[in-house]
Amino acid sequence: MERLWNRNYCKVMAANFTLFFAFYVLTPLLPLYLSEHFGATKDVIGLVLSGYTITALLVRPFSGYVVDTFPRKTVLMIAFGAFAIFFAGYLAASTLLLFTIVRTLHGGPFGAVTTANATVAIDVLPSSRRTEGIGYYGLSNNLAMATAPTIGIWLYQLTNSFDFLFWLALIVACAGWIIDSTVKLKPKTAAAPGSAGPSRLSLDRFFLTRGWLLGVNMIAFGFSFGVLSNYLAIYGKEVMGITGGTGTYFMLCSVGLILSRLQGGKALRAGRVTHNAAEGMVISLIGYTLFILMPTLFAGNNIAIMTGYYGSALLIGLGNGHMWPAFQNMTINVARNNQRGTANSTILISWDIGMGLGILIGGIVAELLGYNAAFWTVVLINSTGVATYFLATRAFFLRRNLNPTVH
Repeated sequence: MERLWNRNYCKVMAANFTLFFAFYVLTPLLPLYLSEHFGATKDVIGLVLSGYTITALLVRPFSGYVVDTFPRKTVLMIAFGAFAIFFAGYLAASTLLLFTIVRTLHGGPFGAVTTANATVAIDVLPSSRRTEGIGYYGLSNNLAMATAPTIGIWLYQLTNSFDFLFWLALIVACAGWIIDSTVKLKPKTAAAPGSAGPSRLSLDRFFLTRGWLLGVNMIAFGFSFGVLSNYLAIYGKEVMGITGGTGTYFMLCSVGLILSRLQGGKALRAGRVTHNAAEGMVISLIGYTLFILMPTLFAGNNIAIMTGYYGSALLIGLGNGHMWPAFQNMTINVARNNQRGTANSTILISWDIGMGLGILIGGIVAELLGYNAAFWTVVLINSTGVATYFLATRAFFLRRNLNPTVH
């Protein structure tokens, strides 16, 4: 069996972790920063933060095309460098308008670098271990999503300095750029002339139309995590009276992600991606429901509320750890070989749409009806995504799957 953990793959995974760590170390604290530093209201916070995701969304279709057309290493280095430099802009932004501009523009290189790095990861994987390797690659950004907020919140409580966190994000992102600069790729990574697939400029070079329903599903799950990751700290403080538990919440989320690899690794090795996807989304839905239901059912019972609060973190982490690599694998397996960049950008576009809608709608609902209503919206949207998968998406994937070893 070919070696999965080769040197280049490990480097790309490490760089991916730093990329998402730099992003998520700030995520749960930016609403507090905007509220305390600039006096922004809940709906304004939602608008400011959603700008990042909207820009990433606009850039992703073109980044997929660029990654499939030009030398991937060059594209990766330019995009990663721009992503890192933008963190310095947060330090320089002295007004809410300037911060909004920097934050919104920052989404551009984020959209490009995440697509490029994921595609390079596929290139350095042995073909016989690709399904399993994509699963572990997805775990690197899942772990960053879970651990970075914990560390960010802990450091903020320790230093009471947002500038310190901005500097940390800048340094970590630069470290990721350095790691990626040492990755060695074959001279030609784009599709060879005459290979199967569209050679002319078409919609399918920017968005994988063959996988559109998979993307619709990911929008629902991105929405859920968008609300959770951006409003958890404020929700815990204002609704549940939890001031120091957000870091622990994300730590338990990371534990769930690690357990998902131990539990779901065998299924991925066997190519059972639809099984992993189904298991993950159901577990996540139970977690989100538990999160919002426990304070309602057990008002005044702090032990029950805390059990539900922290238990939901473990379940959401476990569910996302199953679901994300499964959906990434499914999207790649309905794409042709010369559409790997497009496939990666498509799944990330869908996640971005969901995240952006979650941040925006979550802020508006919280302003009008409160954070409790915002998280009930999460349960509703997530349930819709789960129902869509079982009623339509699984069969949709199996009809279009180009890899007979994956099911």
